[in-house]
Amino acid sequence: MTTVRLPLFPLNSVLFPGLVLPLNIFEERYRAMMRDLLKTAEDEPRRFAVVAIRDGREVAPTAPGLPDQTALPERGPSAGFGTDPIQAFHRVGCIADAATIREREDGSFEVLATGTNRVRLVSVDASGPFLTAELEELPEDAGEGAGALAEGVLRAFRAYQKRLAGARERSLTGVELPDEPSVVSYLVAAAAVLDIPAKQRLLQAPDTATRLAEELKLLRAETAVIRHLPSLPAVDLTRTPTSPN
Repeated sequence: MTTVRLPLFPLNSVLFPGLVLPLNIFEERYRAMMRDLLKTAEDEPRRFAVVAIRDGREVAPTAPGLPDQTALPERGPSAGFGTDPIQAFHRVGCIADAATIREREDGSFEVLATGTNRVRLVSVDASGPFLTAELEELPEDAGEGAGALAEGVLRAFRAYQKRLAGARERSLTGVELPDEPSVVSYLVAAAAVLDIPAKQRLLQAPDTATRLAEELKLLRAETAVIRHLPSLPAVDLTRTPTSPN
């Protein structure tokens, strides 16, 4: 098994390959991570791994809170994730490549990164100023019938877009959609209005065909729901919400 060690950034969202990820960095542990990434030469990828949080808090408490007003704030790289942080995370995540890391005058950072490829979490190290992880890079196998499934998913996705546009009272036409099966699978996974567990299942699908087949079922079900509930929240097709970090 070939592994790589990278800084680890847990989020309350799922990052997919090809998805743009804007981040607003203000916690010290993640500031330290960005300062470390800035040491990498500009012509080299500034990579970190993103995993979705299964049980924990994206932002660590900084003051006593309910129900115990005497509790001390949590500190350190694993704050908010318990004594064994790996248990707080979903095991499949995505590598992010930071194209832009801009430090503000107050020491916080504005970051723009893009998901590249999937990884499986092997271990987590909390001994430094920020979390790092040993990761196994996962291949993207096509699976059987991915091409035909991608065509079906695109048709279903267009129908879903039309229903969603009606619910939002604005048009989603004019968006050019890809035809490469793996790209289709990740675009749809990112764009559909789904909860984190559903998106996580799509991310960790064993191959593209399996992901597309699951998306076809989800899109048909969601389109039927929108038909009766025409007030679902809007989503952006290419970006995730900026993390409050």
